[in-house]
Amino acid sequence: MTSDAPAVRRKRPAKPQFAQTMLVLEALCVFFATLVAYGLSAGENPWIDVEPAWVWGIGGSLTLVLFLLSGFVSRPGGYVAGWVVQAWVVAAALVLPSVARGMALVVAAVFIALWAVSLRLGGRIDRERAEYDAAHPGEVGP
Repeated sequence: MTSDAPAVRRKRPAKPQFAQTMLVLEALCVFFATLVAYGLSAGENPWIDVEPAWVWGIGGSLTLVLFLLSGFVSRPGGYVAGWVVQAWVVAAALVLPSVARGMALVVAAVFIALWAVSLRLGGRIDRERAEYDAAHPGEVGP
């Protein structure tokens, strides 16, 4: 005898999903900023006197850390590591030349705000889903 009731599909938690999305978007932003910084440092630009190897070392490693961390946010300490890497992004923005520092700090502040909002809203969505599932056992909910 089979039941015609739909199978309840396990929902993916919203908090890690939002956090992963933010870290990947931030990694892409850091990568493109690294390309711009490399383009400015490779030429004869009097505003920027930094070696291209340093640009790729800092920007490339920060991009790689952001991509890798996006896969580990749901593990213990993942969200704390996300906050630490947000501080690294701000530190990287502070070492930029004054021409780009202001905009880099604005972008870093926007991503910090998005990170905080994604953690807060993702947690709230997960709590509301759990409350709904507890109040309506066996039903397919939001």
